[in-house]
Amino acid sequence: MRWSNRGVVAAFLTPLFLGMAPIFGKLAINAGADSFTVAAWRTVVAVVFLWAVYFLFIRRYIYIYPAGLLGCVVIGTVNGIGSLFYYGGLGMLDASLGQLLNGMYLIFVVLLSRLGGEPVDRRLALRVTVAFLALVILTGFGSTPPNWLGVGLMLANALMFAGTVMLSQYVLYEMPAPTVTLYTLTTMAVLVTMVWAAVGTPMTPETAQAALPPIFILGLTTAFSRISLFAGVKFFGSLQTAILALTEIGVALALAFFILGDRLTPPQIFGVGLLVVSILMIRPRDMLPHGVNPTRLVSNLSDLQFMWIAFDQAFGKRPPDDGGDDDDRSPTIPKLTTAEMSALRRMMGAQKGPVDPIPLPKEKPPRKRRPKSPGARV
Repeated sequence: MRWSNRGVVAAFLTPLFLGMAPIFGKLAINAGADSFTVAAWRTVVAVVFLWAVYFLFIRRYIYIYPAGLLGCVVIGTVNGIGSLFYYGGLGMLDASLGQLLNGMYLIFVVLLSRLGGEPVDRRLALRVTVAFLALVILTGFGSTPPNWLGVGLMLANALMFAGTVMLSQYVLYEMPAPTVTLYTLTTMAVLVTMVWAAVGTPMTPETAQAALPPIFILGLTTAFSRISLFAGVKFFGSLQTAILALTEIGVALALAFFILGDRLTPPQIFGVGLLVVSILMIRPRDMLPHGVNPTRLVSNLSDLQFMWIAFDQAFGKRPPDDGGDDDDRSPTIPKLTTAEMSALRRMMGAQKGPVDPIPLPKEKPPRKRRPKSPGARV
């Protein structure tokens, strides 16, 4: 199966993997593990699993250039902070309500795309108003009083996840989704592990015995969900992937109903309908970034990196051997990947053929005079 086809299939699997996160996370928290422990251990399990798979089967996706690594570090930091907010809020709320609040991230994506100063039109104002009404109904008409700290943490995670989706579409322009997934999750693992080591609570043997199985499953679903998410952003774009991923709400609600016993009140069901209406009002151009590109620094560094590679391959020399002549040094042997060569061609304007540094106008050949026929008049 071609990689593009695999990306499409993976994108459709995104809701399934994302919808499992609140269920197994809640099971681990109910078993006695604190939120920081769940966030840290599930990310470590996901990273160890990915590195093992990549090292054994797909080593070509381990390669990354410095500018791309910087972009993945930025995305992983944002997503890691969001995951701490997510599991902190999940420990205070029902899994179904938490996932509904997390679904607000698509509204935040649209708002973030307007940071460049684009005016807010009536359609956007109406969409935000409907989403706000849905938020009020979901949090204020439940069977139990809401935990407002948990609500705030979930909304903060939605904002961070929106930033992850927006930033990833720039980094994925020049890198394959598996590479972005590997280094983004690795950055997340480093961040959340540091936070857990500072403020987390170690698990007792009894807690570990009950909480580690759902944490392990959660780690595997985290790895698969990030691969499918970034594959969808690369092949479908951020809007189509985000709307497709919102079906994770249905997956989470169904699993929470049968596994955790969560129930929504009739007003909350109406609030779910309002949230869906607000999301369906989003247009493709609403997801386009306006004004300043927040990842332009990464783009500039990427261009600079390719310029360094081009200069080295054109003028670089091997270091002289001991006792050798400096003038006899031979050029360096090119070791460029296909992606680097393609990026160099695009940067130098040679998408379809070799570069002509000094284009000269071609002289037209002299026009041949047609011979006169024997009967022509002189």
